[in-house]
Amino acid sequence: MDILANFIDGQYQAPLAQQYLDNIEPATGKVYGQLPDSCQQDLALAVTAAEKALPAWQSMALEQRADYLLAIANEINNRLDELAIAEAIDNGKPVTLARTVDIPRAASNFKFFAHACTQFASEAHAMVGSAINYTLRPAIGIVGCISPWNLPLYLFTWKIAPALAAGNCVIAKPSEVTPKTAAILGEICQKVGLPNGVLNILHGRGTNIGQAICQHKKITAISFTGGTTTGAVIAQLVAPSFKKLSLELGGKNPALIFADCDFEDTLEQVFRASFANQGQICLCASRLYIERSIYHKFKQALVAKARALSPSDPLHDDCEMGAMVSKTHLDKVLGHLDDAKAQGAKILIGGQQVQLTGRCQQGYFLQPTIMENLPNSARANQEEIFGPVITIQPFDNDQQALALANDSQYGLAATIWTNNLTRAHQLAEHINTGIVWINCWLLRDLRTPFGGMKHSGLGREGGLDAMRFFTESKNVCVKY
Repeated sequence: MDILANFIDGQYQAPLAQQYLDNIEPATGKVYGQLPDSCQQDLALAVTAAEKALPAWQSMALEQRADYLLAIANEINNRLDELAIAEAIDNGKPVTLARTVDIPRAASNFKFFAHACTQFASEAHAMVGSAINYTLRPAIGIVGCISPWNLPLYLFTWKIAPALAAGNCVIAKPSEVTPKTAAILGEICQKVGLPNGVLNILHGRGTNIGQAICQHKKITAISFTGGTTTGAVIAQLVAPSFKKLSLELGGKNPALIFADCDFEDTLEQVFRASFANQGQICLCASRLYIERSIYHKFKQALVAKARALSPSDPLHDDCEMGAMVSKTHLDKVLGHLDDAKAQGAKILIGGQQVQLTGRCQQGYFLQPTIMENLPNSARANQEEIFGPVITIQPFDNDQQALALANDSQYGLAATIWTNNLTRAHQLAEHINTGIVWINCWLLRDLRTPFGGMKHSGLGREGGLDAMRFFTESKNVCVKY
């Protein structure tokens, strides 16, 4: 039994209340470990440690702070295989995906923000003949970072790295569903000598320790990635204290596929955008709008690819589709499918739970699912399912495609597939999403702003946006 501990003041510590939660491997449905169900007393220890560490960390030379972050990045790369296997066991994703995407990108986050902190500049504004204004951007202090289960270490470090780079001390909570790689990060911090108390990692339920982090008076900013419903609760929790708040929430992302697209490349990329990580990525395309003249051809090709994709043991190197993250989440997705059928959806392929043999016979596996014959107002087109489920619909012209794409409470990401770049630029300008990919998907530059509109979130992460979020802007005016 793998029993995890909190990481507080540079040391691993058991939860003070001695309460634990089970950690279940999605591919087997079996308990393989336990993690702390932390409480406010554990948080008090972490905040005290962060307060003690903060003055030295804030005043440390930028190059020295950057060296610590680079050392963490290097150690993540050194432990690539160990972390990838831990991620696959914890999350159910294919180990190859963790090995080639999740863990390398976690290392890249630390590397990028190590360099960013030494290049982070501020502005000066001259008032001709009388004064000069300059901007300082000091660290906020102690910040809370709460991350989701779908990309556990990747999104955990996406928050922690810029917070540390800006000079803050961090109280971080990984998802209680996928805690393992966050726990290993503590070992990495110990090995590289990160000063005690700079990063503290608390495990437990969002309704318990997560809420406590959000409401603690000495934690002055919250960065959260997760579901829109939880984001709304957090916004209500922090509003009375006027904490800085960043929310990266859900998506119901449209893909606009035009007849003049590069058919084979578009098919390959859209399929990946639909079913990568079992559809459990907030950026996945889940609403596919296909120009009517190629609708039938594209539909047939898409179904044929889905028929060839079968879930398998995520620890096998040839696995292309793993398990859903939990029994609760699998049941939620199956409930959406039942509702869609009741509304008249035609299931072109999939829609059923898959039972494997051997060690994975009790695992949480679902077929890739493609549906049609639903109006845009149907729940399956309006609510985030967050699984290997997509809907397809035809459109007749650019205006209709744009209207369908914008007919959503979400506004995270969109993809446009066409060789008409004039059309692509015009649509990109008018689609109400924070991210638009043209003839590609998930091509990420860490310098760019990341986030969504409407119910998809509040604020932006990435690059200078992240550094600015984790600092306070202060104008200084000097008369001469």
